[in-house]
Amino acid sequence: MFQKILIANRGEIALRVLRACKELGIQTVVVHSTADADAMHVRLADESVCIGPPPSRDSYLNIHQIVAACEITGADAVHPGYGFLSENAKFADILAAHNITFIGPSGDHIRIMGDKIEAKRTAKRLGIPVVPGSDGAVTEEKDAKRIAAEIGYPVIIKASAGGGGRGMKVARSEADLVVALQTARSEAGAAFGDDAVYIEKYLEKPRHIEVQVFGDGAGRGVHFGERDCSLQRRHQKVWEEAPSPALNAEERAHIGGVRARAIADLGYSGAGTIEFLYENGEFYFIEMNTRLQVEHPVTEAITGIDLVHEQIRVASGGGLSVRQEEIRFQGHAIECRINAEDPRTFTPSPGTITHFHTPGGLGIRVDSGVYSGYKIPPYYDSLIGKLIVHGRNRVECMMRLRRALDEFVVDGIQ
Repeated sequence: MFQKILIANRGEIALRVLRACKELGIQTVVVHSTADADAMHVRLADESVCIGPPPSRDSYLNIHQIVAACEITGADAVHPGYGFLSENAKFADILAAHNITFIGPSGDHIRIMGDKIEAKRTAKRLGIPVVPGSDGAVTEEKDAKRIAAEIGYPVIIKASAGGGGRGMKVARSEADLVVALQTARSEAGAAFGDDAVYIEKYLEKPRHIEVQVFGDGAGRGVHFGERDCSLQRRHQKVWEEAPSPALNAEERAHIGGVRARAIADLGYSGAGTIEFLYENGEFYFIEMNTRLQVEHPVTEAITGIDLVHEQIRVASGGGLSVRQEEIRFQGHAIECRINAEDPRTFTPSPGTITHFHTPGGLGIRVDSGVYSGYKIPPYYDSLIGKLIVHGRNRVECMMRLRRALDEFVVDGIQ
């Protein structure tokens, strides 16, 4: 097991990882920008290192500063959380070159799944169905028209190197396609530094289903069930639940089993989330995230398994702690994201929190790094907390969620 883990992130996820490390008896180091000097995870860590000014590129995305912090403190592993450098293959490679363990998959697996086109090819090779579309990047207008005609309108154009709705455009006719192709490429280039795009059949009313998988890197893989993330705003998830109300036990076992075997065949190590569109009884692969997800607590709630403990165990060479037949799904869980945003305009609302009261009671969990008097900086994501509710069934869970939201008080900001 590791002696000291450096947490290369901030906010609620940094605190989440820190708690897991303390439960395992592992020393913790956190890095932070000058804007996060008073953050809760900085206060609770065994050691902290300031790595730069507020802009992410000068601190949380500064690989050299993070590696230097590892060497200064003697950290033998790095947990990247989510966002920032969590899916940066170069970061994983550099850590390996310095004999520091990256708590996540290999740089090669991050690269494969980070390229949406290559990820689709890999999924097909592993026997996972994909949405009908182009086999690779589409650059010529004539090729785009041909592919769209073959698979049928409407179609969707997506950035190969990105996500979150950027570089994503829907075309319902050939006339729409020309404009959509140009716009998507322009947005992709600006957002990700790569203007490669591909085309897929656009599914009108799918559910967004994702399967939590784990591999030990030595040919074993398991799944921890699925999450339903269909409620989104501008392609950003705002509500996640497990299990999906759209699937039955047979479908759950089938989709999970196929994906777990694929992860084992890939030789994948650590946590991963395979995302699908589900429509008319069919699952279509869209992407794989090679990291811990924001919504991982709902899976923990229904399985009783700490996924961060599992990440650390696998990365340290301890293998998976459970076999597939030992994983049981109990009850229903829902996660709501608590954002520092104006509820009418959805614009960020940084500032000082004057009063912060979290709900409690049976089946209630709040993951948050903020507190009364904490000043939310304007430089980062607006997520300030997550409310996770667990019940014996979906109805009980919904009623408990209503009660918990009513108790949740955040004053001083929108």
